[in-house]
Amino acid sequence: MSYSPSSPMLCYSPRVTIVGAGRVGSTLAQRIAEKNLADVVLLDIIPGMPQGLALDLMEARGIETHNRKIIGTNDYADTFGSEIVVIAAGIPHKPGMSRDDLLKTNAGIVVEATKKAIARSPDAIFIIVTNPLDVMTYLARQATSLPRNRIMGMAGVLDSARFQNLIAMEFGVSPVDVNAMVLGSQGDLMVPLPRYSTVNGIPITELMDAATIERLVERTRHGGAEIVELMQTGGAFFAPASATCLMIEAILRNESRLLPAAAYLQGEYGLENICLGVPCRLGCGGIDTVLELNLTDAEMAALHTSAESVRENIERSQEILATAGDSQQ
Repeated sequence: MSYSPSSPMLCYSPRVTIVGAGRVGSTLAQRIAEKNLADVVLLDIIPGMPQGLALDLMEARGIETHNRKIIGTNDYADTFGSEIVVIAAGIPHKPGMSRDDLLKTNAGIVVEATKKAIARSPDAIFIIVTNPLDVMTYLARQATSLPRNRIMGMAGVLDSARFQNLIAMEFGVSPVDVNAMVLGSQGDLMVPLPRYSTVNGIPITELMDAATIERLVERTRHGGAEIVELMQTGGAFFAPASATCLMIEAILRNESRLLPAAAYLQGEYGLENICLGVPCRLGCGGIDTVLELNLTDAEMAALHTSAESVRENIERSQEILATAGDSQQ
């Protein structure tokens, strides 16, 4: 008995590149492949590591019943033609380390990675995951001059998911019945919005007293630090990978999902020339629109305080990059 294949057909298969094969990057690669969203290129500077991770993930394909290709590499040439590039490279958040402490090392890493990636995939949409996220998103946009629809940061989805989970645990309901909204920078100055956070459509302000809500808000603000302190050897990676995967799915499947993301603002919320977490509609073009919520004076003031902190860190990071550039001349 012989088998004669039919004429070969050209089939389109989207490609997502993940720069940084650490815990977040490797978990994200697994999420993307097992959801059958795209082929994955996993890139890292450590020889052998991304190749080993890719082989391990490929060997699970038969068990997980998908046929996505996962490529591990140290060469940006292998990322050619990616629809989406995720920048997850950089040093992790460690116990006792503020997000600002990450600036010095991660600023240079993100700028270099973004420039190398866009040279191979000039039409790609970029999602920044490296911390401090809002600052890194701004630097990546500055380094590439990308229009704002094609570059964003993953923060709001993760922070909202943390708020969502805390509300669900407090009220004793499934998290799928909870919708939560968090704006602003990722970190202590993020702005959870109880008025826009609901349980099956009912605002939590009608279900919980003010003290309970404030306790959940504060725990959300310190959610990442709480995990770092518990783990001692690193930070969260399961939820960040899931949050990034949700954004990728919305883009590749053109789902027009309304999700909070770090976007470049052009006058929205009275803010300009800054990347900050705001509600965005995500589709095949990236950020289709930025939604302006009707905020109270107190909520708007909190958002502007959050923005000012990000702006200060942007200025500091630019000084760091300028100094590094001068030292190399």
